Amino acid sequence: MDTNLHLYCSSNSMASPKPKLKRPCTSLNPSPTNFPNHPPIPRVSNSNSSSMDSLLESLLALSDSSAFSLDLSFDRLLDSRASDSDKSDLIDRALNLGSVLLEAAKRSARKRASMHNALVWPLAPDLTIKVFSLLDTQSVCFAAATCSFFHKCAADPTCYAHINLTSVIPKVNNAVVSTMIQRAGRSLQSLKLGLVPGPISSNGSSQGLVYTIRNSTDASGMSWNDKRSRQGKDSSILTRSCLAFLSANGGAPGAMLKSLYLYNIERMDNTALCNALSACPSLHDLEIVGLHVELRQTLESVSESCPQIERLFFESTKTGRDDSLKLSTCSDLVNNCPNLSSLILRGFKLHDYKARVLVKGFRKLKYVDFSTSYSITGAFLKNLGGSVGGDLLEVLILRDCIHLKEVEVVRFISAVLGGDFKHLQHLDISNREGLASEGDWYRRCCSTSFIPLEQLQEERPELALVAEFPAEGSYTEVEQMIGSSILSDDISSPSLLSSHTSDGSMFMSSSESSYSSDQGSGYEDTQDSSFVIYEESSDGLDLVSG
Repeated sequence: MDTNLHLYCSSNSMASPKPKLKRPCTSLNPSPTNFPNHPPIPRVSNSNSSSMDSLLESLLALSDSSAFSLDLSFDRLLDSRASDSDKSDLIDRALNLGSVLLEAAKRSARKRASMHNALVWPLAPDLTIKVFSLLDTQSVCFAAATCSFFHKCAADPTCYAHINLTSVIPKVNNAVVSTMIQRAGRSLQSLKLGLVPGPISSNGSSQGLVYTIRNSTDASGMSWNDKRSRQGKDSSILTRSCLAFLSANGGAPGAMLKSLYLYNIERMDNTALCNALSACPSLHDLEIVGLHVELRQTLESVSESCPQIERLFFESTKTGRDDSLKLSTCSDLVNNCPNLSSLILRGFKLHDYKARVLVKGFRKLKYVDFSTSYSITGAFLKNLGGSVGGDLLEVLILRDCIHLKEVEVVRFISAVLGGDFKHLQHLDISNREGLASEGDWYRRCCSTSFIPLEQLQEERPELALVAEFPAEGSYTEVEQMIGSSILSDDISSPSLLSSHTSDGSMFMSSSESSYSSDQGSGYEDTQDSSFVIYEESSDGLDLVSG
């Protein structure tokens, strides 16, 4: 054994031949960069590969009990060197050889483990990729970290077609979003980012989703100070440029994006959002909650860049204070986005004549939610029953609209009983302040006695009516509420309850009997003497002057 080791070390001490200009074999010549602290190992020619294999086989054939003999043999070789430099060189070569052999063994072990997983795993790679594509984003990342076989399968772009990075507390930053979007490439179909207060309710619920990281406590039990200090260390916060990666590679990632959900990203602004929407021409579903962006600029961007939009959900951060929407913006949205079937605008200062243009203009509109809209009285519903735009309505939610009038609700229900709105299945007129009375909206109606519930249940049994009002005298005085603020920034709606109880009797005046007769152009309600616009903006003046 001493002779073999001595021959190997002597052969290594000889001058190595000049290397040829071709890529070395990784298995035979490990790159010296992997071991910067050790001198490079000379290349072994093909003629010497068999002798090298025999030598390595002889070395590995030694039993564990030969370790002591190996140690003594190395000491004798070391003593045979005359100078200290030769001894140091021998030690370095032994360390280098041991490191190379150890790394080769580890690499082979990983390769065998990966091959073992591929053999034992019952699904083929294409089916494994299909399974991974059905998982949520976090589960795919966990699976990719288990073994190299899963890592290769999880690298397929289809596994990141539906990216969901929402959380209760900040966990991701721009770099994470960029990595996920780059992995998806043109396969990206849906993207969800931001902070959510909890599970998101389905359509038909008026649950508020506006949520800020400044809440004192949350599901994690972390205070705002703890979260702020964590953000400084981990940088787990999204900025205005988190959507810039949709425009990368000539806009390839955003080209096929169908769904975009953005929740409570406090640093997002109008410019960043508009740039992101311009990179998503195939967008069908857009949900925006708690962003500090204007309604007008957002709808203009959707109108210009997203002609295929089918569902638009927009909830304001400051209820009743965004009065930026113009009538021309409503008209452009109607003309440029004809496929819109679901429109949810919550918490905006939306006047009746603008709401009428939207509801009547969209020919495929089935779902409308104007909850917590500040200026809606309900007059926009007049003459919609027989029009193409309003007759297809299946869901109408006007929850907590503070200016919603009792008389307009009565007229609408009378039109429903008269045969209009045949497809309507869900109507929510609940109001935690009660409905406004005609002539004096400071006097609130908190009773369902004006609703002919028995007749409505008999003639329209498929219609679910939700009418939740506070008990008499239990609601907040309107004068006090207006004096302090238009509305609280943190409006939350009561839970959704369907009502089919029987109470009250039906009454219909002559004016109500003609409620569904459409004899105007669609803008006649702007000049109706009974149509009152509270706190009209300059947009209304532009409409009159035009």
